[in-house]
Amino acid sequence: MLKITRIKTGAIEENCYLISNETTCLVIDPGAEPEKIITTIDQLKVKPAAILLTHCHFDHIGALEEIRTHYQIPVYVHPAEQSWLGDPSMNLSYKMGRTPVIANEAEYEFDMKHYDLGAFSFKVVPTPGHSIGSVSFIFDGFVIVGDALFKGSVGRTDIPTGDSAQLLESIVTQLFTLPDEMVAYPGHGDHTTIGHEKATNPFFNH
Repeated sequence: MLKITRIKTGAIEENCYLISNETTCLVIDPGAEPEKIITTIDQLKVKPAAILLTHCHFDHIGALEEIRTHYQIPVYVHPAEQSWLGDPSMNLSYKMGRTPVIANEAEYEFDMKHYDLGAFSFKVVPTPGHSIGSVSFIFDGFVIVGDALFKGSVGRTDIPTGDSAQLLESIVTQLFTLPDEMVAYPGHGDHTTIGHEKATNPFFNH
């Protein structure tokens, strides 16, 4: 049974997730406050195996280099956003008046397929619209959705490569086809379920 640990990071309260079993974990979207993330990993007494990125906006990658270096682990990213890691104009860090976020290239680029990564099994699906390379990770019983879908809302699209029609299509075709009881963990805010969002999300229930 996998454990999902949410760590709220930074001023925007981005959700970094640790997906763990008894001995190891995956780090998803280390957005800020690397010491806080490291402390939580230490408390869980697990060893990180890799960093997975749902997308490359600054609030999801701000602690990337510190976590990667501390644990000497690889990073996985969608190929369309590989260059964003080192580009403050595309990861939006310069636009938000913040310290520019510049990270090294990811070691691996995602294919849209099923992965068996160490002890972890998940499927990577494309959910563009908030950004061109946004992806979601489908595990057994839950899905990590980044900034595509939120509880009662969807990701913003008024930013470079954002596309509202594409985002809604991504959610309908890639997320709303999952079981209603599937728990969805977003990049900001509280978790929800696919069924709840299909029934109540105002972007799909006019």
